[in-house]
Amino acid sequence: MVSKIKDAEQAYINDPEKQKQLYKRTLLIIVISQMFGGAGLAAGITVGALLAEQMLGTGAFAGIPAALFTLGSAGAALVVGRLSNRYGRRRGLSTGFIVGGLGAIGVVFAAVLNSVILLFASLLVYGAGTATNLQARYAGTDLATKKQRGTAVSIAMVSTTLGAVAGPNLVEVMGNVAHSIGVPELAGPFILSAAAFILAGIFLFIFLRPDPFIIALQINAHKENTETSEIPEQTQINKKGIAVGAIIMVLSQIVMISIMTMTPIHMGHHGHALGAIGLVIGFHVGAMYLPSLVTGMLVDKIGRPIMAIASGVTLLLAGIVASMAPGGSLFFMILALSLLGIGWNFGLISGTALIIDSTEPATRAKTQGTVDVFIALAGSAGGAMSGMVVAGSSYEMLSLAGGILSLILIPIVVWSIGSKNKQQQYLKDSPLK
Repeated sequence: MVSKIKDAEQAYINDPEKQKQLYKRTLLIIVISQMFGGAGLAAGITVGALLAEQMLGTGAFAGIPAALFTLGSAGAALVVGRLSNRYGRRRGLSTGFIVGGLGAIGVVFAAVLNSVILLFASLLVYGAGTATNLQARYAGTDLATKKQRGTAVSIAMVSTTLGAVAGPNLVEVMGNVAHSIGVPELAGPFILSAAAFILAGIFLFIFLRPDPFIIALQINAHKENTETSEIPEQTQINKKGIAVGAIIMVLSQIVMISIMTMTPIHMGHHGHALGAIGLVIGFHVGAMYLPSLVTGMLVDKIGRPIMAIASGVTLLLAGIVASMAPGGSLFFMILALSLLGIGWNFGLISGTALIIDSTEPATRAKTQGTVDVFIALAGSAGGAMSGMVVAGSSYEMLSLAGGILSLILIPIVVWSIGSKNKQQQYLKDSPLK
C-alpha cells in the first residue's frame, strides 16, 4: 500500500501536466473545505463578545473571547504548521479543524452550565479552527508558480466568504434552534461552528490526496539535484521578505480585530437588535474575503508593496468612518466594517504572498505556521485591549487609534522597497557574480 502511494507521488515529479491538474484539484478541495471553515469562524466573531458580556455581567471584558480564541489560534498555528511541515497539509489541516470543532462544542456546554472557566478554556480550543481556516490559504500555493501565488491565496480566501457571510446571518436562526433544545440563544451559532469545523476536517482528510505539500517537496528536491544552487545572498533577502510580510499581516490583524471585536457591543448599547449586528458582521466578513479574487490578481500584477500600502490607507479610512459614525446608523456601521474588512484583505494577501516568495519549500509550512502565531498573538492583544480601551475612553477613540496605527505600514513598505533595490544593485555590481 505504501509503495503504491510512493509510486503515485513519484509520477508527478517529471510531469508538468499532472502537476497542473493536481494544483487545480487542490484548489477545488480547499474551496469546498473553506466554505465549511468560514461558517465555523463566524460564531466567535459575531456572538463571542455578547456571550461573554452576558455571562460576566459587564462589557469591560467583552474583548476577552476574541483574545482567547486568537490566543488559542496562535498555539494551533504553530502546531498545524509543524504538523503540515512534517506530515503534509492533509493531516495538519484536518487535525486543526476537528480540534476547533471540539472547542465549539465546549463553548455550548459552557453556556448551558453557565461556567465562565469552561467558556474561556473552550474558546482557546475553538481558536484551532480559526487558525486552521487561515492556514488553509497556504495549501493552494504549494504547487503554484510565483505569478500564481496571490491568485491562489485569493481563491482559497474568497471561498471562505460563502460560509463566513452565511454564519452571521444565521445567528437568529441558530439562536432559535438553541432555545428550542434548552441551550442559551447566544450559544446557538457555536453549534453551527462545531458541525462546520468538524465537516471541514473530515473532508480534507478524505480528499486532500495526494498531499500538495509533499509533492512540492519532492519536486523541489528533484530540481536541486539537477540544477545549481542559488547565490548565498538570497538567504538575507528572504529573511527581510519574511519580516516585512509578517509585519504587514500583524498590523492589519491588530487594527481589524480591535475594532471588529467591540462593534457588536457598541451597536448593542445603541439599541441595535441581534439581527442588525449579524448583518453588519456579515458585511464585514464578506469584505474580508469576497474581494480576494481581485486582490490576488492585483498583488500578482502590480506588486505586493503597493497593495500593502493600500491596506494601510483603507484601514485608516475604516477607523475614521467608525469613529465619526452615529451609533444608531446601520448604514455607517456597515460602511466602516466593510472598509475594515477590505483593508485587512489587502494586508493579508500581500503579506502572505511575500512570505511565500521568501521561503523555500522544505521549511515553508513551518515558517508559515510561525508567522501565523505572531498574527494570532497580535489579534489576541488587540481583542483583549479593545474592551479596556472602550471602557476607559470610547469606541470612537478605539477606532481612530486603530486607523492611525495602520499608517505604520507605509514607511515599512517604502523602506523594504529601498532596501531591496540596494541589494539588487549590489548583486548586479558584485565582482563575484
